[in-house]
Amino acid sequence: MSSPFAIDVTDADFQQNVIEASMHQPVLVDFWATWCQPCQVLKPMLEQLADEFQGKFLLAKVNTEENQQVAMMFNIRSIPTIKLFINGEPVDEFMGALPEPQIRAFIEKHIQRESDIMVKQAEELLLQGQSDEALELIKQANQADPGNHRVLLAYARACATIGNLEEAKTVIDALPAEMQESTDVIALKNQMEFDEMTKDSAPLEELLSKLADNPDDLETRYQLAAQQMMHSETESALDNLLLIMKKDRAFNDDAARKMMFKIFDTLGADNPLVGLYRRKLMSLIY
Repeated sequence: MSSPFAIDVTDADFQQNVIEASMHQPVLVDFWATWCQPCQVLKPMLEQLADEFQGKFLLAKVNTEENQQVAMMFNIRSIPTIKLFINGEPVDEFMGALPEPQIRAFIEKHIQRESDIMVKQAEELLLQGQSDEALELIKQANQADPGNHRVLLAYARACATIGNLEEAKTVIDALPAEMQESTDVIALKNQMEFDEMTKDSAPLEELLSKLADNPDDLETRYQLAAQQMMHSETESALDNLLLIMKKDRAFNDDAARKMMFKIFDTLGADNPLVGLYRRKLMSLIY
């Protein structure tokens, strides 16, 4: 028996039932075909999980034989392929009929929990400068839901924000191995490195003044780029790093290029600045 939280989706209604629907809840899209035996194994497992999660995600089933436009749009080359959509975008996927525990873990890492809501409230407090209250709320979230590793990541981010980098590093090191390579963790690690670089650096205004007097002072320009990252002036930071490479590619053991790649990792591959400055970097190198 099909789950009430599972629907068949076509080319005609994919926009409404997947893209738009994912603005309100995660949508798990199962790309399948009638001739595919692993698809027949996977389908009841997904429907059972959709029932169990009681609407915390919607299962959308796309028959790729009958709906080739959507299959082509998302470059489906192998089935079954499962894609998870959140806020109108595919954010994760797997291929093949995985064992049920692995599928459950895949879903759970994207489903919002009560502890996630507490973390969002804590992040708002942090933005308002109420760091003690924010940390206390994150600790309460961790006690209530110790299995939610996103809470630990939020705690590490909060520690880094208030300057407690050692505690942040300890928490990050305790995260599961699969989280260590996530974009969120990599971005936080890189941000902490920028913190370390700038803690003994002169203020932004002083660095700008020094460069006005001596534009060829590459060390000052390098420190300025790190400071600009801390002030969310990302494009200016990248421009300064490119300028360092133009003047001296070998500066400080190729430090400018290395910082650029840390910035790319921090921004994420989908950020338009990453593509733009990768092209500028390649043009400069070659």
